[in-house]
Amino acid sequence: MKFKQIALAIGIVILLNVFFNYGIFTFYKSPEYTQFCPETIYSKNIQTEKECTDAGGLWHYSGPEVPKTATATGAVIMGYCDVTYKCNKEYTAVQEVYDRNVFVILTILGVITLILGLTVISVDAVANGFLFGGILSILVGVIRYWSAMDDYLRFIISGVALILLIYVGYKKLNK
Repeated sequence: MKFKQIALAIGIVILLNVFFNYGIFTFYKSPEYTQFCPETIYSKNIQTEKECTDAGGLWHYSGPEVPKTATATGAVIMGYCDVTYKCNKEYTAVQEVYDRNVFVILTILGVITLILGLTVISVDAVANGFLFGGILSILVGVIRYWSAMDDYLRFIISGVALILLIYVGYKKLNK
């Protein structure tokens, strides 16, 4: 009987998070990279630093391993153009806002799920599935936004998560 309870809890953890994440995917679309950097950007024949910056790119000077290109004046420039520099920065900024919002949504859903697992649901296997599902939901949200978070926010979130888990441990295991 114990194995069935564990299997049910694991199933709830997995499907709860599939449900949350697919719901976000369905109703709150992620920005598309091609909306910011269309594929046509790669077809530009950029030969000079000026052409590069005019196209929203960033010119990178480099050594002899990069082919030499000639400017309109005939001077030789060694380097290459990152044509996606500007559009990539714009996309990254929008993606960070999206990831922050997804983090907030998943954290709220995770906390609600934790509360349900602790207070409302009386069947242990289902309650445990909700508890672990809520923790996983919060973890997925944190992972999505972690690289863009400020160090203070990382510290606060880590502390709150630790306190929350200690609370869950005392509440569930101290019966």
